[in-house]
Order: sequence, then C-alpha cells, then structure tokens
Amino acid sequence: MIIARSPLRISLGGGGTDLPSYYQEHGGFVLSAAINQYVYVTMHRTTMKEMLIRYSSIERVADWSQIKHPIIREALRITEITDSNIEITSMADIPAGTGLGSSGSFTTCLLKALFKYKKQFIHPRELAELACHIELDLLHEPIGKQDQYIAAFGGVTAFEFEKSGEVRARPVNVSEQTLALLEDNLLMFSTGYFRSASNILKEQDQRSRNSDEEMIQNLSYVKQLGQRSLRAIEAGDLASFGEYMHEHWQYKKRRSSLVTNAQIDQWYELGMHNGALGGKLIGAGGGGFLLFYTEEKGRLRKAMSGAGLQEVQFSFDYEGTKIIV
Repeated sequence: MIIARSPLRISLGGGGTDLPSYYQEHGGFVLSAAINQYVYVTMHRTTMKEMLIRYSSIERVADWSQIKHPIIREALRITEITDSNIEITSMADIPAGTGLGSSGSFTTCLLKALFKYKKQFIHPRELAELACHIELDLLHEPIGKQDQYIAAFGGVTAFEFEKSGEVRARPVNVSEQTLALLEDNLLMFSTGYFRSASNILKEQDQRSRNSDEEMIQNLSYVKQLGQRSLRAIEAGDLASFGEYMHEHWQYKKRRSSLVTNAQIDQWYELGMHNGALGGKLIGAGGGGFLLFYTEEKGRLRKAMSGAGLQEVQFSFDYEGTKIIV
C-alpha cells in the first residue's frame, strides 16, 4: 500500500495575485505557509477487476475514463496508469471548502502517490506544475498556483509568479526564534461556514481578464502588502506583519460582496477588540477559517470561544507533499 500526505496551507500575504489572469499581465507575489493539517491519499492493488475510487463518494468503474472525479480521472490519464485492479482513497484532517487550499493539496498528493506507484521520482517543482496543469489548463478552474506550490514545497515560503508563468520559490530568511513566535501568535478559528471558492474567484478572474481598473489596483496593492509582510517577518517586526494582515483584509473585502457577511464581520471585530493586531479569512472568503495575529493569545482565545468559535491549533509543516508509507 502507498500512503501519500500533503499539507494544507494558510496564506500570509498577497493572496489573489497568483491567478494567471492577474500575474500574466502584472506579475504576482504570495507569502504562504504549509501547516500540519493534511490531505491523505492511499493507493494499492486489489484482487478485483474494477477500479474502486473512494472520496466523498464511491465509484466502481471498469477503467479510468469512466471516473467522474475530474482530478482523479485526469491524473490517471496523464500518468498513463491504466490498471483496472487499483483502489484509490482520499481523506483529510479538515474538510474541503474551508479556504485552506484542499484542492491543490489533494492534486499534489494524488500525483505523488501515482508516481510512487510507477516507481518514479518527481521533484516538488514538477509536482506543483503538473498539479497546476491539471486544475488550471485541463479543468479550467478559476484558481491560482499558490496552493499546489506550497503543498509541494512546504515551509513558510515566498512565491513570485512571473508574467511568463515561471514560479520562483524561496523560504523566508528568518531566525528560528522569529519563526517560532510567528507560529505561536497565529490563531485560527473555524467560522462553521463551508463554501466553494469558485464563485468568488470567477468574479475576480473575469474582472482581471477585462482589465477592470478597480480590481487591478486592488490586487496590485495587495501584492505590495504581501511583499511588505515578507520584509516585516524577515526583520523580526511581527507587530507590523499583523497590521498588514488587517489592511490586507480591508482590501480583500472590496473585491467581492461574497467575501464576507455580517456574522463574519462581527467575529472579526470581536477579535480586533480582544488583542488581535490583524487577521483575515483564509482563502477566497465567504467562510472557512478566521486567522488572527495576536500577542495576547489568552484574551483572544477567551473572546472567540465565548462567541462559539472553535480553535484549530496548528504548526508549520516543513516537509511538503511526501510518501509516508
């Protein structure tokens, strides 16, 4: 049996500028961190004469072309795995629709398992690009490249998205003490809302393709905030990083009326009045997790718990997508 594991992620700055509709004209930048909440894919041969595919649904098919799950079907086609006696199962620590990049993590995880099945090595950069090819080029999802890259590479990593499509990745240049403090002071709370990011990202994608001036200016400023966030972290100025998070959230809300709602805004204000220096919804918005940076963790935890929000504790993952069995 093969078991692959891929980390989910939190975006720390520049989110939204990794969509091709923006970076192909202006260049993009995202600061992202892989966390120890994972997507898993298991794969093994069986004695059956059919493929068994398990995810939120169960499929039994004669060959890969009959698989309804588009990512699994395309991944098998690209890797040219045609064996009919295999079983593929996926599961996750946190469900999809929570803004943690689960689709990109799943795709990289699946591909890692498939290449292991073929007894082939694939470099993290190749893994990320192949996952992007499946989701963006073949399935035409209105998404960016951040999720696939941070899942493949792991760590706290800065990504530059060149107009040519090339992606440059580098880990943050920071002391272990500052990195530990950043990890400790980031608190994540579930809003209880689950959603697909597609509608929000479709709106952003279409407006970017149409060169909507307001959207382009918004994303360009968010890119600058991401770069400032990186410089603040590398300088050990985490308080400024927290303030940039708050500013980032204000700009993110302007991109679509679907990003937030009255209840989320109320929870956010509660956090800001109880020790948070900044925060935002992770992912495209509309639900999922509220992420705060705070130097008053006890106070913030008490306030959010009192409002009925459950904290999900995490640490950074530095391994990226890997085979664990």
